[in-house]
Amino acid sequence: MFTSTGSSGLYKAPLSKSLLLVPSALSLLLALLLPHCQKFFVYDLQAVKEDFQIWRLICGRIICLDLKDTFCSSLLIYNFRIFERRYGSRKFASFLLGSWVLSAVGDFILVEAVWYSFGITAARNLPSGFLAPVFALFVPFYCSIPRVQVAHILGPLSITNKTLIYILGLQLFTSGSYIWIVAISGLISGICYSSDVFQVRQVLYVPRWLAKFCSWALEPIFSSSEPTSEARIGMGATVDIQRQQRMELLDRQLMLSQFAQVRRQRQQQGGMINWNRLFPPLRQRRNVNYQDGRRSEQPASPPLEVSEEQVARLMEMGFSRGDALEALRASNNDLNVATNFLLQH
Repeated sequence: MFTSTGSSGLYKAPLSKSLLLVPSALSLLLALLLPHCQKFFVYDLQAVKEDFQIWRLICGRIICLDLKDTFCSSLLIYNFRIFERRYGSRKFASFLLGSWVLSAVGDFILVEAVWYSFGITAARNLPSGFLAPVFALFVPFYCSIPRVQVAHILGPLSITNKTLIYILGLQLFTSGSYIWIVAISGLISGICYSSDVFQVRQVLYVPRWLAKFCSWALEPIFSSSEPTSEARIGMGATVDIQRQQRMELLDRQLMLSQFAQVRRQRQQQGGMINWNRLFPPLRQRRNVNYQDGRRSEQPASPPLEVSEEQVARLMEMGFSRGDALEALRASNNDLNVATNFLLQH
């Protein structure tokens, strides 16, 4: 079963929601009702270069004309919404803006390199749509999201919580003949913006006044309510697997409900939340009786040894060492559960 990082839905991700709804709706409208208007949204670099149709750099790089690209990019944006929750809508928008502008320059350079090296004209065949920033988001996804093994396949090959996202990216990468140009320029732009090459973050960013205006005007439209529960039950192949999955779901719901009860006391205590007091190690809960709803009591277990590598990976994501240690102990060294909870709260 594939696991995702963060809660489901688009809570605290209004920009991601707008990128899902508006371009997708326009793409469907152009494909089904207004096919004669698609010519205005073709990403034609040769027309930009020879006829100075600069507007194509904007119209041709927002709306996908291929519905397969629309579907794949929408799924990827939905999975990458965790970065908007993590860094805020303004920083997330700044990253998208920076990678979008830098990738336009990269498209020009790569198209010219292909022409001079192989004599192939790719300027009129580039795919349209908001694709380069989507590929750019794979850079922070690779660097900051922990890789958690889900299942083994053959020897060293394994399925992780990130496998499905990479498969979607590969599907998008192979959806057209020259989409690799957009993908490479997007990845390079993501690396440049993440590394702040030539201080590009000080040049390409969303101004604070514009972020406040968009928050005032657009956030009420695209905001989503907080999910009441994480009702995700996996479809196991056997009854035992399904029972275990339901047990994990109940554990997670218990964690969230207990956290909500003591969250108001955190400021009064003036210290770090006692994770072990709130969330006893999940893997040591046994003898669960689902028929009458009663759980057996378990004696307190000694503190668990925590892997420093897992602590370091959580600290790289911006969490304090104390929170990382307590979260890993509370989840019995389950990095996915610990990361999931820390990102939600």
